[in-house]
Amino acid sequence: MRAHLTIDPHFVVGEINARLFGSFVEHLGRAVYDGIYEPTHPTADEDGYRKDVVALVRELGVTAIRYPGGSFVSGYRWEDGVGPRDRRPRRLDLAWHSTETNEIGLNEFATWLQKVGSEMVYAVNLGTRGVQEALDVLEYANIRSGTALSDLRAEHGSVEPHAIRMWCLGNEMDHPWQLGYGTAESYAELASKTARAMRQIDPGLELVVCGSSGAGMPTFGEWERVVLEETYDVVDFISCHAYFEPYDGDYGSYLASAVEMDLFIETVAATADHVKALKRSAKTMYIAFDEWNVWYLSRYTDVERITDAGTWPVAPRLLEHAYTVMDAVVFGSLLISLLRHADRVKSANLAQLVNVIAPIMTEPGGDAWRQTTFFPFAQASSLARGTTLELKLDCPTYRTERYGDVPVVDAVATHEAESGSTAVFLVNRSLTDEVAVDVEVSHLGDVRIVRAQSLHDADVHAANLRDDQERVGVQDNATARLDGSVMRLTLPAVSWTAVTLEAPPGGVATR
Repeated sequence: MRAHLTIDPHFVVGEINARLFGSFVEHLGRAVYDGIYEPTHPTADEDGYRKDVVALVRELGVTAIRYPGGSFVSGYRWEDGVGPRDRRPRRLDLAWHSTETNEIGLNEFATWLQKVGSEMVYAVNLGTRGVQEALDVLEYANIRSGTALSDLRAEHGSVEPHAIRMWCLGNEMDHPWQLGYGTAESYAELASKTARAMRQIDPGLELVVCGSSGAGMPTFGEWERVVLEETYDVVDFISCHAYFEPYDGDYGSYLASAVEMDLFIETVAATADHVKALKRSAKTMYIAFDEWNVWYLSRYTDVERITDAGTWPVAPRLLEHAYTVMDAVVFGSLLISLLRHADRVKSANLAQLVNVIAPIMTEPGGDAWRQTTFFPFAQASSLARGTTLELKLDCPTYRTERYGDVPVVDAVATHEAESGSTAVFLVNRSLTDEVAVDVEVSHLGDVRIVRAQSLHDADVHAANLRDDQERVGVQDNATARLDGSVMRLTLPAVSWTAVTLEAPPGGVATR
């Protein structure tokens, strides 16, 4: 099979916001305890954080991390996680049927973020709490001094304010699984009141209102319309959540999951624009895709939820998926979808970061390692700079049960004019055939190939496991070469490929 791709830096989709490469840490399973925090680990630093995990998070290139949930936040009392550790209460976590020790809270997490070089995105509890608690945690976190709560933060050892700019107004409030869930009307009223109140402390906050917890919810679309009609003037983002897995061995449809993600984003954007028109507003509502990943949700059964009502374990092993090559290729196509919509998606959070449906895995007292999904994310976060470009792609299609005819190749390109760097990310969805791709690069000027790497394996179900941590990785794509103004390369079946091109700064061809 053959495909042809044209790249022209004059056709821009939108600016890439660094927050597109965010992640998510929830108090769930071993994400926090035994994940980022393990005081007895051989690599633990003076604060109890695993230095091997810190190094991997920095390598991954995560820019902003959403915390502390997730479903966990809808039953969370932020005050439990501050102050002297020996006085912090142990609580039942109803979301994940666990016991929360509260050893890690807002201040400790802010300290860890400094170590990994990431920004905090904080979610407030609008499930079992409301306006006053949101104001209190905002005052505690962001006011420098001179008030009861800001001075209390200083007493707790965090003299400098945390300066959190982005705040989520609850989590998945449309879903019956969520503590305190309700109708779109009831949530919209609470979110609007909370947003207006928080802006009285700081008008410059960036606020995220809850969209649907998934496009499959029966209220999807209508939920967004109702919530935005109430909150449009006081929030900056509406959230999207989406998870993908194969169904009944239908790998052809699974590899095309980004088609569904594209439609999700475009539907939410269209709904937001409808409300914009109704309100005669000049403001554009952006999307925070603050939960996305491959998640084998069908495996999360009542058995894993721990049904014994008398058992509330601390940091149980939950949602610890071993991701395969195929999962990583689907994951890469989801990244392509996010980049393709850089004009509307200005923030995104991979759910989650460590151990729980995560690119990084750990063993207590043992190793930390990269899952297959680590590699596409690390490459994209490192290489995607500047703007996303509108591509012209001509390639064969294949038939899927869920999505009809789908292009065999999925691709996106980014371009940074200042450095002359262009990144091209490609996925071959074919289960059986390699694809020869010709990329027209004449509009980029006198370019050279800096590097071309692919992730693939003869066994699409291969994974990096505790006893074989480096089974899968990226490797140089030796087929990539320049032939005049065309870059030629071959994409193996079921593969992710990242190519970096470089031209002299300002060397882009003029029209």
